[in-house]
Amino acid sequence: MGLKVQKHNLQMADISGSTWKEVNAEGLSIDNVSLANTKINNVNMRDIVFNDVNLSGAKIQHANLTHALIDHVYMYGTEFHHVVFPEEGEANYHPEGQYKSIRFENCDLTKGQIKNCNLSNLEIEDCDISGLKINGVLIEELLKRVNS
Repeated sequence: MGLKVQKHNLQMADISGSTWKEVNAEGLSIDNVSLANTKINNVNMRDIVFNDVNLSGAKIQHANLTHALIDHVYMYGTEFHHVVFPEEGEANYHPEGQYKSIRFENCDLTKGQIKNCNLSNLEIEDCDISGLKINGVLIEELLKRVNS
């Protein structure tokens, strides 16, 4: 069954409660629209751009955010769980493990917590580490002792 090609230019319309199934909607331009309470499942959103959006309370689950850029966002109260590299048999898996590194830059992580994470080969550069503790050890004091 082929898709019926149609273009819809909706303005000042209420399409709440509509359902799209097996729809090609590439290249949409959505401006000044409420998508509150919308559920999006099994959707290819490669190269999508979100600008000036309210995603408070949003859940992103089982997502591939490889090479995504998240810039100038408010994330207080945000939690990250099970952030991993692809495993053998999954898309984007590289047997040599050569993946672009995850990077946090110019972020305020004050009073944040990192628990049960693999931080092997992690580099911390040009950061305020006052009060930073690793397994209860105050790193600032440890560095003073090492550098004395």
